[in-house]
Amino acid sequence: MDFETQAIEWKTAWRDEYLKWICGFANAQGGILEIGKNDSGVVVGLKDPRKLLEDIPNKINNAMAILADVDLKSEGGLRYIAITVKPYPYPISYHGKYYYRSGSTNRELSGNALDEFILKKQGKTWDGVPVPRLKTSDLDIAAFRVFRKKALSSHRLTEEDLAISDEALIDSLVLTDGNYLKRAAVLLFHENPEKWIPGAYVKIGYFETGADLLYQDEIHGPVIIMPDKVIDTIYLKYFKGIISYDGIQRVETYPVPRAACREAVLNAIVHRDYGTGIPIQIKVFPDEVVIYNDGGLPEGWTVADLLAKHRSRPRNPNIANVFFRSGMIETWGRGIEKIETACKEAGRLPPVFVATASEVQVSFTMRDNGVNDRQLSMPNGIDAGIENGIDGGIENSAGKIISVLSADPRATQKKLAAEAGLSVRTVARAMKRLREAGVLRRVGTDRFGYWEIIKKV
Repeated sequence: MDFETQAIEWKTAWRDEYLKWICGFANAQGGILEIGKNDSGVVVGLKDPRKLLEDIPNKINNAMAILADVDLKSEGGLRYIAITVKPYPYPISYHGKYYYRSGSTNRELSGNALDEFILKKQGKTWDGVPVPRLKTSDLDIAAFRVFRKKALSSHRLTEEDLAISDEALIDSLVLTDGNYLKRAAVLLFHENPEKWIPGAYVKIGYFETGADLLYQDEIHGPVIIMPDKVIDTIYLKYFKGIISYDGIQRVETYPVPRAACREAVLNAIVHRDYGTGIPIQIKVFPDEVVIYNDGGLPEGWTVADLLAKHRSRPRNPNIANVFFRSGMIETWGRGIEKIETACKEAGRLPPVFVATASEVQVSFTMRDNGVNDRQLSMPNGIDAGIENGIDGGIENSAGKIISVLSADPRATQKKLAAEAGLSVRTVARAMKRLREAGVLRRVGTDRFGYWEIIKKV
């Protein structure tokens, strides 16, 4: 069986509404609409193909003022029509609406997606759009100071490059469009970019379970200084390090390697879709950290493409260039590789990436290379009462669960979590592994049964 793809669509008979599909092909990479084939690509034939051969080109031209090749073809004695549409360098509308072919679907563009599409057709990006009524003197002096310090220490720019006025620096970083500042300049260097770009901040929250938010922070201000503020907040308030000693030197080990977390935060800030008005969200759980970022993968990409070796394709090239000049990122598409390497060197599992059409999620587990669940993530921001007596966070969760069940075989997962000082999510995963390993067995029903400990761990 064949399947419809980005470049081909099948219809058994012609309807004028299929002009939307032609519009979608013209706005994307082009494609072929074949009339007289079923959903499997099998020719079923047409009743009056010659009339369609005359009518369809006129309908296309009258509705969208574009041309398409309309050919009559035959297979197995049955005739069908192939409409070949080339991609157009400018936006094509059908009855005032814009359609776009993505994968095997045709979707109507609206809102931010439409804005981004039109900008792309014009050879522009969202972060390159000019902003009226703003001057370089309106930008934050402290943000320029941070950039200069980072750029100099990274050797991406020299003292001579940086010994210029802020206005000249903005111009050298290509953050102007004629007499106007670009959106990227506002995001990177304005004290309060949210006046022009809503949602341009990072939101961090600690959750005991999926819905129980204990406390949160918001990181606002110039985007160029945001990564340091985000990372410092996470590691000072949301994570608790395990203290050990190398000789007389004190060493702190955190649940997520700092280098990996920093790279993930940088990726989110540089590649996010700032047009949605939704902030970057970082959710910290006792056993997991998840970074949610608006802005899907590059067109045609899957998570597999993201994880494979690839060249850099920044959503916001103007912002990415400034971060590169500052020394905070590279431009070789190695961000994911650096995250995975940092996790591996720290003995941690690599993060899990999930991508939709509009969002990318990065999830870090708190476990050490998949062997033991360790309560490394009890944050400094929670008081002693909430900590529930966890003594440094190194105890094996399986051992804690067995200990509680020895005293109360009918304990629920919620009770186990409370008494063991774990999250319900960690308890559920640990009990599943214990059952699979033959350590635990459920006797009776879920509601009225109890847990039997078969062997010690």
